[in-house]
Amino acid sequence: MPDLQELKEVVAESCRILGKLNLTKEATGHVSARVEGTDKVLIRARGPAEEGVRFTTAHEVITVDLNGNKVEGDEGLARPQEVFIHTWIYKTRPDVQSVIHIHPPTVVLFTICNKPILPLYGAYDPAGLRIYLDGIANYRRSILISNDERGKEFAQAIGDKRVCLMRGHGITSVGRSVQEATVTAIKLNQLAEINYQASLLGTPEPIPDEDIKAFESIGHMTTEEGSRTTGHLNSVWRFYSRLLGEPD
Repeated sequence: MPDLQELKEVVAESCRILGKLNLTKEATGHVSARVEGTDKVLIRARGPAEEGVRFTTAHEVITVDLNGNKVEGDEGLARPQEVFIHTWIYKTRPDVQSVIHIHPPTVVLFTICNKPILPLYGAYDPAGLRIYLDGIANYRRSILISNDERGKEFAQAIGDKRVCLMRGHGITSVGRSVQEATVTAIKLNQLAEINYQASLLGTPEPIPDEDIKAFESIGHMTTEEGSRTTGHLNSVWRFYSRLLGEPD
């Protein structure tokens, strides 16, 4: 069995990082993690006992089942209304160990304007480009994913992608760990920020096709490359963990 307290701490830390970066506001947004080997999920809760995403503690992370029912947690805490984003992805994506739903303002602007996020850089941040190359899903409705029917619909929309833009709403990212899903959400927002700023300066020009093909040609990772990628993820996570301790 996994160490549940340790996993709760990681979920809470992800929430604080996303809040610190202003990628979601007040009490909106939630991070979850699959409890490996069970039908249980740890998820940031809502309710009178919470203090907002930016100040999330492990105490505010509760346990729900794959139907979204609360099975453990403080009486003053409840499942988030959009728990079905998480449960339906876990039901349909056995590869996913963490789901994040947040409301980054810049990305929301792109969904409102039906403006695509373009591949404007490569070597500046290959991990950001990889999100574009892997494909960005879109959910065209601007509603709360507040029941099973909508959860199933959303799971179909995200398909096998790592990120999904939600019109006039926010984003959802997934990963093989809380750390991976968190960094993916951050990298997507950074790509959108560069797109937005470039459009203010002039007409954004995507990087050349030959450069995109150069990144695509990397293909499946060898064990050594996979180790480097894991090492990069770990170092990025450590950076944002340290950032939490710095004053605003």
